[in-house]
Amino acid sequence: MFTGIVTDVGEILQVRARGEGLRQLKISCHYERGTIVNGASIACSGICLTVIASGEENGHTWFAVEAAAETLNVTTAGRWQKGTRVNLERPLKMGDELGGHVVAGHVDGLGRVVSREDGAESARIALEAPKPLMRFIAPKGSITIDGVSLTVNAAESDTFSVLIIPHTLKVTTLGGLRAGDEVNLEIDLMARYAARLSETQ
Repeated sequence: MFTGIVTDVGEILQVRARGEGLRQLKISCHYERGTIVNGASIACSGICLTVIASGEENGHTWFAVEAAAETLNVTTAGRWQKGTRVNLERPLKMGDELGGHVVAGHVDGLGRVVSREDGAESARIALEAPKPLMRFIAPKGSITIDGVSLTVNAAESDTFSVLIIPHTLKVTTLGGLRAGDEVNLEIDLMARYAARLSETQ
């Protein structure tokens, strides 16, 4: 489990095709090498991936993960290439502060940035989401965009918007979002369970 509070921004160093639709991704980061172990989970722009190797290179830590065909097809990972920046988060530990909301690291679908309006204290970003997901997106509710926990500002029939503060724009990849960009979306687990409970009653 994660919280949607990004702790580092990594960079794709290498993408290697593997058999059966797999791709191996080598990602640089600022985490201490000794804290990364094989089999650990790291959320990469909202996608929970398993570490298969790690090391140090040119003064930076790196780790490698594998993305399966399904992940490549339904997330932005299929378009990652050398130089792509990704939001990183380590898994939640017992006793850690839950600063965002409960995030599983399982992407529900792709969103598309419709517009961006920059103000003095925040940026308003409007996004289009797949129709099946819009029923789970409500004003004041939580949503994860590229691994970042955010609060929904407004929601329409097929679009929603978020307000992003300067700090978040600076320390995550969201600062570089522009109209037309695709992002990974994960809906709030609580919204999913509430909807399911309502359906079965």
